[in-house]
Amino acid sequence: MNFIAMDFETAAPTRASACSIALTVVQNDVITDELYSLINPETEFNWRNVQVHGIHQADVGDAPTFPELWPVVKQFFTPDKLVVAHNATFDNSVLKKTLERYQINRLPYQTLDTLRTSKSFYPDYTNHKLNTICDNLGIDLQHHHNALDDSRACANILLHQEHQFGADALASFIRPIK
Repeated sequence: MNFIAMDFETAAPTRASACSIALTVVQNDVITDELYSLINPETEFNWRNVQVHGIHQADVGDAPTFPELWPVVKQFFTPDKLVVAHNATFDNSVLKKTLERYQINRLPYQTLDTLRTSKSFYPDYTNHKLNTICDNLGIDLQHHHNALDDSRACANILLHQEHQFGADALASFIRPIK
């Protein structure tokens, strides 16, 4: 399979407050590249979000804003690309709301949610959180809520599911983002 696993962390409860992004590129079932960046969200950080991911306002002072980072990132969001995330509803919404905030045109792409695939393939698990799925599948997740570790774990979940169930079983979970 060829796909990009994506993960965002946010500075505040609002979806348009991305403070980090990670993309893990998979080509022919092998992780071939990774991108990670802090993002200056140009907004205040909520203490609850900081508790989750450990990123503080001071950490992003010299980080690029989303419009500065978008020229590097947008190549991964094209109609022929499959972008996966664990709880993709959240990550796709962060991207959508951040693009809207900065009046940047959205690009169409395909998406797949490993939370949905995990609920379907592993209905007996106690829950389907990223760390639970990783624990059950023997996938290393060193720093949960670090965007790069989370995107890498998501990529490995999908690779595991492809190996276990086949690409055809995953195809029905792919949705267009317009």
